[in-house]
Amino acid sequence: MVAVPFNLSGEYIRFLIIVAGTIVVGRLLRFFSRAYAKRKTEETRKIADTQLIYELLKPLEIIVIFAGVYFALSSLSVLEPYRTWINRVFFVTGIIAGAILASRIAASFVSRWLRFQKRYEKAPRLINKIISIAIFIIALVIIMGHFNVEIAPLVATLGLGGLAIGLALQRTLSDFFAGINIISDKPISVGDFIELPDSNVSGYVEDIRWRATRIRTLPNTMVVIPNSKLAESIIINSYLPEKEMAALVQCGVAYGSDLKKVERVTAEVGKNIQKTVQGAVKDFTPFIRYHTFGDSNINFTVILRVEKFVDKYLVTHEFIKALNERYAKEGIEISWPVRKVYYGKGK
Repeated sequence: MVAVPFNLSGEYIRFLIIVAGTIVVGRLLRFFSRAYAKRKTEETRKIADTQLIYELLKPLEIIVIFAGVYFALSSLSVLEPYRTWINRVFFVTGIIAGAILASRIAASFVSRWLRFQKRYEKAPRLINKIISIAIFIIALVIIMGHFNVEIAPLVATLGLGGLAIGLALQRTLSDFFAGINIISDKPISVGDFIELPDSNVSGYVEDIRWRATRIRTLPNTMVVIPNSKLAESIIINSYLPEKEMAALVQCGVAYGSDLKKVERVTAEVGKNIQKTVQGAVKDFTPFIRYHTFGDSNINFTVILRVEKFVDKYLVTHEFIKALNERYAKEGIEISWPVRKVYYGKGK
């Protein structure tokens, strides 16, 4: 049996104590962070705040264990010849781990901010990807600076390589920067109901990703449109400048009708619909505007108002039913198309 020097065995004992101690402290931090997050949820009843607190407290366990292992290894004299390599490995590992944790925390902050914005329901993944890329680029620069690597020649090399890659991925990069433009300019936001007349597509914006935007149509199908094509399209956003909008219903009454009576009766029906039908703006007073002498009727438009785009379907449905019933009671006629044909006598 080989005898182990007392001081060396003492170093091993200290090494084990440090490692075990850091693991225990890390576990305790995890336990108390979960308990604190749970208590905060019960107090505020805000799940988003709880997730943010937990994302901030969760890295403490990793940092403590990481630092403990480093100091434990540094306490062993047998590893003295490898001290430089150990420092380098832990430096690089620490920077990478810090970048990962920073990107997760930043993503949590961005998701929380977007969740509490009125026009956003979900955080577009493109924003989180851009933040993560920026954080990892900073981490790479820090590592290169620590090892005294000249950045200028590398930037030039990357510039030539980037030019070649850019030419090969021109379409993809076009979609990527178009996505950034869509998010920054905000012609649309996640949750908006939009229409694309050129593509005959309409639906809710489900997500804005790095290459394409996903639109969920009313029949519950998903349409994926490249960001570059979307940025060049004409977009009708039914949620801008606000969700409330007019619902226009085209009507017509027979020639010879009392137009004042028609206006009064139609407005009464519309007012009742505004107050009783779900999705109608309760305090809006509907009105009508005559606009055309048609072939068989005097045509007019009824202007109602709804809370959001899809509400106009139900409101229009209920209004047409109620108006037809009321016209029948009031004796107001909607004429069929009529054509008068005159026959002349031949010579």
